[in-house]
Amino acid sequence: MPALAKVLESTSKVRFHDCDPFNHLNNSRYIDYMIAAREDQLLSAYNFDIYKLAQAQKVSWVVAHTEIAYNAPALLMEKILIQTRLLQYSNRSLLVESLMWDQHKQKLKSLMWTRLVHFNLDLQSSIPHSAELMDLFARIVHPHTNHATFQQQLELLQGRQ
Repeated sequence: MPALAKVLESTSKVRFHDCDPFNHLNNSRYIDYMIAAREDQLLSAYNFDIYKLAQAQKVSWVVAHTEIAYNAPALLMEKILIQTRLLQYSNRSLLVESLMWDQHKQKLKSLMWTRLVHFNLDLQSSIPHSAELMDLFARIVHPHTNHATFQQQLELLQGRQ
């Protein structure tokens, strides 16, 4: 079975309608950009369509917890690069890391960790991941080697700049 990429990347451009009066990306839109990037990356890299899965199997994920740090403004019409990876997985949850960079990966704009819980849409409750999903997660998980906390990871990334 071929190896799968563990850190996914895509680019986007900061749009006018997503900015505040200072021409900075609005704080809530950082989250939207990173979630949308992850969705697109999953489809592109793994042919994993969360919407088809929701329609066919009536399962998805709900956000249980989000930590986000706004490190630098993303500016109107700026090209940004978004990296995502699966840090951890369990029988019922995922921890996804998202990083927003300038287009050259020199300046960290934002770091976000999102805890997602697997959810049955018909039952409206958390359910265990299928064996197929657990196999996929085992192939793509990419934890930090130093088991950093969110704050430690942010400081590590800030020190890189």
